[in-house]
Amino acid sequence: MMKKKSIPASKPLLILFLCQIISALDVPLDSKLLEELSQPPTITHQSPKDYIVDPRENIVIQCEAKGKPPPSFSWTRNGTHFDIDKDAQVTMKPNSGTLVINIMNGGKAEAYEGVYQCTARNERGAAISNNIVIRPSRSPLWTKEKLEPHQVREGDSLVLHCRPPVGLPPPIIFWMDNAFQRLPQSERVSQGLNGDLYFSNVQPEDTREDYICYARFNHTQTIQQKQPISVKVFSTKPVTERQPVLLTPTGSTSTKVELRGNVLLLECIAAGLPTPVIRWIKEGGELPANRTFFENFKKTLKIIDVSEADSGNYKCIARNTLGSVHHVISVTVKAAPYWITAPRNLVLSPGEDGTLICRANGSPKPSISWLANGVPIAIAPEDPSRKVDGDTIIFSHVQERSSAVYQCNASNEYGYLLANAFVNVLAEPPRILTPANKLYQVIADSPALLDCAYFGSPKPEIEWFKGVKGSILRGNEYVFHDNGTLEIPVAQKDSTGTYTCVARNELGKIQNEVHLEIKDPTMIIKQPEYKVVQRYGQVSFECIIKHDSTLLPTVIWLKDNGELPDDERFLVGKDNLTIMNVTDKDDGTYTCIVNTTLDSVSASAVLTVVAAPPTPAIIYARPNPPFDLELTGQLERSIELSWIPGDENNSPITHFVIEYEDGLHEPGVWHYQTEVPGTQTTVQLKLSPYVNYSFRVVAVNKIGRSQPSEPSEQYLTKSASPDENPANVQGIGSEPDNLVITWESLKGFQSNGPGLQYKVSWRQKDVDDEWTSVIVANVSKYIVSGTPTFVPYEIKVQALNDLGYAPEPSEVIGHSGEDLPMVAPGNVQVHVINSTLAKVHWDPVPLKTVRGHLQGYKVYYWKVQSLSRRSRRHVEKKILTFRGNKTFGMLPGLEPYSSYKLNVRVVNGKGEGPASPDKVFKTPEGVPSSPSYLKITNPTLDSLTLEWGSPTHPNGVLTSYILKFQPINNTHELGPLVEIRIPANESSLILKNLNYSTRYKFYFNAQTSVGSGSQITEEAVTIMDEAGILHPAVVAGKVQPLYPRIRNVTTAAAETYANISWEYEGPDHANFYVEYGVAGSKEDWKKEIVNGSRSFFVLKGLTPGTAYKVRVGAEGLSGFRSSEDVFETGPAMASRQVDIATQGWFIGLMCAVALLILILLIVCFIRRNKGGKYPVKEKEDAHADPEIQPMKEDDGTFGEYSDAEDHKPLKKGSRTPSDRTVKKEDSDDSLVDYGEGVNGQFNEDGSFIGQYSGKKEKEPAEGNESSEAPSPVNAMNSFV
Repeated sequence: MMKKKSIPASKPLLILFLCQIISALDVPLDSKLLEELSQPPTITHQSPKDYIVDPRENIVIQCEAKGKPPPSFSWTRNGTHFDIDKDAQVTMKPNSGTLVINIMNGGKAEAYEGVYQCTARNERGAAISNNIVIRPSRSPLWTKEKLEPHQVREGDSLVLHCRPPVGLPPPIIFWMDNAFQRLPQSERVSQGLNGDLYFSNVQPEDTREDYICYARFNHTQTIQQKQPISVKVFSTKPVTERQPVLLTPTGSTSTKVELRGNVLLLECIAAGLPTPVIRWIKEGGELPANRTFFENFKKTLKIIDVSEADSGNYKCIARNTLGSVHHVISVTVKAAPYWITAPRNLVLSPGEDGTLICRANGSPKPSISWLANGVPIAIAPEDPSRKVDGDTIIFSHVQERSSAVYQCNASNEYGYLLANAFVNVLAEPPRILTPANKLYQVIADSPALLDCAYFGSPKPEIEWFKGVKGSILRGNEYVFHDNGTLEIPVAQKDSTGTYTCVARNELGKIQNEVHLEIKDPTMIIKQPEYKVVQRYGQVSFECIIKHDSTLLPTVIWLKDNGELPDDERFLVGKDNLTIMNVTDKDDGTYTCIVNTTLDSVSASAVLTVVAAPPTPAIIYARPNPPFDLELTGQLERSIELSWIPGDENNSPITHFVIEYEDGLHEPGVWHYQTEVPGTQTTVQLKLSPYVNYSFRVVAVNKIGRSQPSEPSEQYLTKSASPDENPANVQGIGSEPDNLVITWESLKGFQSNGPGLQYKVSWRQKDVDDEWTSVIVANVSKYIVSGTPTFVPYEIKVQALNDLGYAPEPSEVIGHSGEDLPMVAPGNVQVHVINSTLAKVHWDPVPLKTVRGHLQGYKVYYWKVQSLSRRSRRHVEKKILTFRGNKTFGMLPGLEPYSSYKLNVRVVNGKGEGPASPDKVFKTPEGVPSSPSYLKITNPTLDSLTLEWGSPTHPNGVLTSYILKFQPINNTHELGPLVEIRIPANESSLILKNLNYSTRYKFYFNAQTSVGSGSQITEEAVTIMDEAGILHPAVVAGKVQPLYPRIRNVTTAAAETYANISWEYEGPDHANFYVEYGVAGSKEDWKKEIVNGSRSFFVLKGLTPGTAYKVRVGAEGLSGFRSSEDVFETGPAMASRQVDIATQGWFIGLMCAVALLILILLIVCFIRRNKGGKYPVKEKEDAHADPEIQPMKEDDGTFGEYSDAEDHKPLKKGSRTPSDRTVKKEDSDDSLVDYGEGVNGQFNEDGSFIGQYSGKKEKEPAEGNESSEAPSPVNAMNSFV
């Protein structure tokens, strides 16, 4: 007997916590079990704590909860009960606590402002939601004020106050002019965090009368405009420079409090001339890496995800050439409560112990309070098993009445946290969740795991038995897992059998049987062997296997661990692989892999391919190297080289290659000089000055090159001035104020002498200016500083050495450095073509503002939200680049029924310019995607229940669902199609009045106003009449399916044959047979074997008008058969009907009718020939209508018209009807709009390439269309 250890009394909390871990029950995630167990309510979804609503739309306050039994819901408003039955504008959704307040039918959102809280309650407790503060959004108008013009002296500072109306939520502020263009901002002019526009110093170009502050209220999608402000700058000479002075914040110090996890924004804006530069530091520390950002030209310091460690003093320093000023901001980081340990649900058995722990932190430290079922625990009903100890509730020896939902509230002055956690005390008899009679198949000598998933409260004890009357299993050969699983580490043949799992606790006992089968392992008894085969031969690898007779093996061959080549030379047999006509590519490792449903084995062998034995032949080889090289006729620029060829080796020499070495500049490196025909043994070579030459010769024939000859004697040429200048001279600036001149340096032998240098010259193009020159050493780059931005220059580079200059070089044109473009494209317009394609236009920027090589325009566009879901998502911007000076482009691949934004930027070699104002456009509705799923459940004799999910991509507002269905008979023929239209807000339907035991095929799709989306199909069967169903076995108080089984045997009989079909449930690869005989006869059953594992068979040779009995069985299943079925063949036909076509009287009648028709045709022909030609016809032939004459090419008309489809010319006189003529300007879908050129292609970095093939007729213009300019309100929507 085990000894019990005593536990010191000083650790009671630790013991209770351990008891919670050990004693708390784990409830398996079994859907059926979860539906049956009682459970207190749990809030699953609720609206945010601070809920700002649109006053124009219905208010929906979410509150969803689950529990068993399903909870009921109630609400409080401003701390008192909210009786929704007394307010006709308020409804609660069925089976939900969600409130819908009808604002769109007369209600006012302001009347429903307040604090709401939801309670979900059942017999086991009550859960509560957060306090949900409902506030309608507000976008008030600007207060009227008289704005005096600002007259400012040049160089002074200026602040233009915005003072936007106070809205909920606060508006977004931006400054624009009368043309709705954003005012450019810089280090000198910028917008502050409060929305004011600050000028560090004003310049004459700041004079204008349309400084307009706009406030955008995103919640209501409205924009309010302040009256324009006029600024006039007057000049005084000279302009006085000023030291920096802070415009905001004022004074030398200030304080800032921010909450943990938020974004900290600190701002310093200074006045002064020259414009001050802002710098930020943290006193006594560093700015946090990876979380610090500078915005608004470094006037704003941004630190994301702040924590208490970010508290401290931050100093901003404004400096210009006359001095500096600074300001210290003392930052304190506080924290709303955040969880350290949130309370978790407890499931306990009667008499067990447990704890709920609720720990939170914050600054200041939050206070912890407990509630029970929504009531403060101090006034809640007493529970003797409960004890509250600060942030912990201790439960001891709980009973079923102890079940409740507890709420933990952690709060400080900056916020609160509320968490629900239930204590559920369950007393449940044992349940076994593993299916009964489950079959396990294991390979011998492998581990076997037999499941016994269970649940009960108190936790049941598990025991295993083998056999019907076996004893309890114990010993080292078994492993018993905590989840009830029995493990046999090494299963043997004698492990086969039936195992019984028994679960018991004080409330009851239950048992379950499973079956174990041990299979023989799969083995390769003859493995493939290493083979060596000659090229073009044949080779075979064997792979003979042995396996369990009940398992079906599959054999796969691999080459070098990959699939076999797709080549008819590879022949895979039952137990071998043969390769015909072997080539060198077949060299490698071949692997035979054998797989069954339970195991896998493999074996490999290497194939080596060798060449066939050589046949005697003439030996051809490369030539021997030339020898006896000799130099003669030495001159300053030429020399003669001669040599003696080596042996040809049965292949004539085709040519000689002469190479040289420059021992002065590149010793050891040989260069190509020239080549001469194989019949020539001397050559006159051209030489360069100041080179120490050595020569060698290589002979070449059809076989290859010889080894080089021995080098000739050396010959040093005299020095001279350079013959050539550097190549590839370029001038490209690397910075906005420089010009980088580069060239390819001359090689050593090109210098023609010592002291190689370069004379670099440049001058500004199109300006009457002298050349500027500099002589540099033997380098390949020179940088000219202090140049204007992107100005053309004439450049030349001349080589020189100690003996003189090279010839005068040619001039090239270069440009000084580029800078970023100055302005954004204007007049951006979007034309939505269809639900997935839009066309964007813009005005080109002036070339002088590009400040570089114009490379094109970039269009940034992104989806803001789906109009059907009204939910925003992470913005993923897309970019299309249009090369050159294009002013339009196509935006493909848009999502239907969505809101998009875009802007356009000009691009030069330096980068992108500023973005144009964001343009908003919306795509129209499209057809939806298919419903996300279609499930068919609850089959009965005459009904089916259909459940579906809405489309993943509705692409618009769903108007309805279309359901079509039709029956399918045993021969898979389809019956009549029935169509039902279902409202879009439904998600399930019960189809009634169906035929029993009938298969139906369903077609289901969604519709928008545009049309129907793609459909989803499913099939289901109504159950057959209960009289025809086999009664299942009853095990452990529950109905269990028979397994395996053959059911629903049906027959369709004709005169001499019958179609037999059935349904089978059981192991795969069953071999079926059909037995039949005359009903009521004692004769033996006749047996027919079914080919393969089909579930149908045709009985032939039956006697008409006879009753038969039939049954279906499966081989290898211990004589397992279906129940019998009886059918009767059709009666034999007593007589055949007489064929009327063979009767004499009918044939005679048909001949008389034919003769009469022939006589009538002859009479008509004679009367027609007496008429002759009509005069009018002759005149028509002589004078054809001029309107139908063929039109000539030279006068712009048409000749013969050729149909584009069959390419056959029409008859003379064919013409195109006037109402079919299409002018170019009448087409909205001109191919030119789809990219560069008439082919309608996008450029290489844009969207799709290829001709646009869509065709549509232009819709007629509406008679009341207006050509007026857009109103300011509409124009403002482009900035939303």
